Amino acid sequence: MKISNAISRSGDGSLVAQIAVGVLIGAVLGYFLYLYHIDSLAVILELLGSLFVGALKAIAPIVVFVLICESIATKHFTSTSSTGLRKIIVLYIVGTLLASVCAVLASFAFPTSLVLEGTAENASAPASVGAVLVNLAKKAVDNPVNALATGNFIALIVWAVGLGIALRHASNSSKAVLVDLAEAINKVVYLVIRLAPFGICGLVATSVAQTGFETLGGYLKLILVLVLSMLFVAFVVNAVIVFVMIKKNPYPLIFTCIKNSAITAFFTRSSAANIPVNIALAKKLDIDEKLYSVSIPLGATVNMAGAAITIAVLSLAAVHTLGISIDFGTALLLCFVSAIAACGASGIAGGSLMLIPLACSLFGISNDIAMQVVAIGYIIGVIQDSFETALNSSTDVLFTAAVNENLKVNESIKKD
Repeated sequence: MKISNAISRSGDGSLVAQIAVGVLIGAVLGYFLYLYHIDSLAVILELLGSLFVGALKAIAPIVVFVLICESIATKHFTSTSSTGLRKIIVLYIVGTLLASVCAVLASFAFPTSLVLEGTAENASAPASVGAVLVNLAKKAVDNPVNALATGNFIALIVWAVGLGIALRHASNSSKAVLVDLAEAINKVVYLVIRLAPFGICGLVATSVAQTGFETLGGYLKLILVLVLSMLFVAFVVNAVIVFVMIKKNPYPLIFTCIKNSAITAFFTRSSAANIPVNIALAKKLDIDEKLYSVSIPLGATVNMAGAAITIAVLSLAAVHTLGISIDFGTALLLCFVSAIAACGASGIAGGSLMLIPLACSLFGISNDIAMQVVAIGYIIGVIQDSFETALNSSTDVLFTAAVNENLKVNESIKKD
């Protein structure tokens, strides 16, 4: 089945419409709670959201481990599969770097200033890019049981690949058990995703009830620079990248990924929690399992265009606030540092915000001031993190689908 046919079919289901209704109801209930503070209703709605996100986070590590292990153990990998994975990784790197460049350009075009007052308590940031990479390397050799318990996807990928390679020499009955287990996991994922309208209703209501809208007004310009940068990457930069790969209109595929992946990621605010959603979408788009079983969990860890934008924009906001002048070389270095640091964001407590002091250190900004910027990041996090996760997670499927289509086209040309 071609991706174009899958795209048209994927929009026919009612789940997206149900989620839209859940968002609307959640927003109304949330604002009602913000005005009148009905504790019993707030508890119920918060529970709905927590149960949905908890279920996704709980199933995600198992899905990643089982599907990668089953795919490697039972599927015949060809040179085409290996080429496809290399292409996807290249797109992840290029997309993150271009997102960082866009964020730097937007920050210079629309400079923003901050009111640096408070500090972020109980927070610690990495001292260098090397510290981020060392942290990732250590996580790669984590105990597999602990990796499953803590959602350490780098380690899960490493162990699943190793075990899958070993099981390629197992008996057919052992491989059949793996296949049945993978099918069972997929059915559980389907059931969890069908509960999305209720979970997202609770998440939206809780967010609106807790924050309202007034607290974000003071940082409106900063929010706009962040959000518009992310939207530009989603609809322009990614469109160009996908067009280069599939040589046709990229927007049907982009909109499909936004409807079926970005919306859920926006409200769960967790790339890890969105892995089951992305895998279900990849199956719907008829993407080769040998590609998506590895690229989706890998993307949730290293494909961080939204994180790169957050790091660059907030760091340059501190630069503009302090009146620091920077040259082109330093700005270019920031692009690379933001992109590299973003790849390690998932391994740092606090996500992308905790990489801001690292970027600020390029300009001689003290850690005390940088942590104040982190505190501001938490204030606007209800919007920043939602858009960031939506961009990060939906792009995982987008790039995987683009490479999958590219491989199919190349194979057709060879046959002709």
